[in-house]
Amino acid sequence: MAVIALRLIEDSDLDRLFELMRDPESVRMAAFTAKDPDDRSAFDAHMAKIRASTTNTTRAITCDGQFVGTTAAFVMEGETEVTYWIDRAAWGQGIATRALELLLELVPTRPLYARAASDNAGSLRVLAKAGFKTIGTDRGFAPARNTTIEETILRKD
Repeated sequence: MAVIALRLIEDSDLDRLFELMRDPESVRMAAFTAKDPDDRSAFDAHMAKIRASTTNTTRAITCDGQFVGTTAAFVMEGETEVTYWIDRAAWGQGIATRALELLLELVPTRPLYARAASDNAGSLRVLAKAGFKTIGTDRGFAPARNTTIEETILRKD
């Protein structure tokens, strides 16, 4: 059985993370992404800001010691939200589910919120397994799809 763990993001993770966050299928599924996933300077500035924040809990996800993505809790408009990004090659293996469980152990804040494109069945499944309940939907512009789409809003009490 694979060992899933969280650790601080290291400088050596950034090149790999940048590549993961440029994968066209991953970007399409995430939908609400950077305006230009190929803009390395914007990525570097964003990651520097995230890593310097004292209010975010941001971690690298490893599977058997290998970097496979990130997960985080961050405050947006007064509410703490969770997010994750997993290497597409690792989808469907329970890695996101376990990583989110580990993040929830690190972040005692409740309620927690999450958002996912309403057609992202995999992500919605991960959130449901972690105890998040759908509380509504919203429509927003998804840069990855260059259109307005529906997103599902979830909460864990």
